[in-house]
Amino acid sequence: MLGDIMLYVATLAILHAAYSTYEHLSYLKALGRPEGSLPQDIVFEAIAALILGIVGSAIRTPELREVTWRSEMKRRSAEEQDPRLSFTTFAQRAGILQSSSAS
Repeated sequence: MLGDIMLYVATLAILHAAYSTYEHLSYLKALGRPEGSLPQDIVFEAIAALILGIVGSAIRTPELREVTWRSEMKRRSAEEQDPRLSFTTFAQRAGILQSSSAS
């Protein structure tokens, strides 16, 4: 819940910073000075939105699961396991490739 709220606020803040940047650059262009740095409040708002978004997404992510063979086998029964899971042969496919490239 808190992570969702933080992400919404971060999204709104980054959109506001983008709009403020557009308005500021339009103002500079109207004055005939297209070069110029952004005001510090826009920069701080964008940085704060970035940090808030990172923290919000870190809070919102589910807990990491263990990725080991033992943890996977705890969830499966012996009937679900394929004993030949890692055995693969490419002999038939290799024969087709060799005969087509020779001609």
